Amino acid sequence: MQYMLLIYESDAAAAKRSRLEQAGIFQRSLNQDLSSTGKRIGGSPLQPAATATTVRSRDGKTLTTDGPFAETKEQLGGYWLIDVVDLDEAIAIAALIPTAQWGPVEVRPLMGG
Repeated sequence: MQYMLLIYESDAAAAKRSRLEQAGIFQRSLNQDLSSTGKRIGGSPLQPAATATTVRSRDGKTLTTDGPFAETKEQLGGYWLIDVVDLDEAIAIAALIPTAQWGPVEVRPLMGG
């Protein structure tokens, strides 16, 4: 079954880590282990929420707004897409993601995945 692991954190906390530390979150042995077993389909850290563009379509017009959709303390900071046996395995993997130590990791099944 396929799951998206959505990594949330505050931009302020992320900004305190160097680019090397940020990249390391996705390059640790967990990432390599999941890739070598075929459980990792993809994933990547995201640029800060301030770089986002929100798009809405209203009455046939496309409206864009700079920045994230909602003002929140924690923003989507990255994701992993995995293919595992069940929710329990997905949760176990989410708990091993280094950012789970300071922010939530949402585990969400893909439709039809």
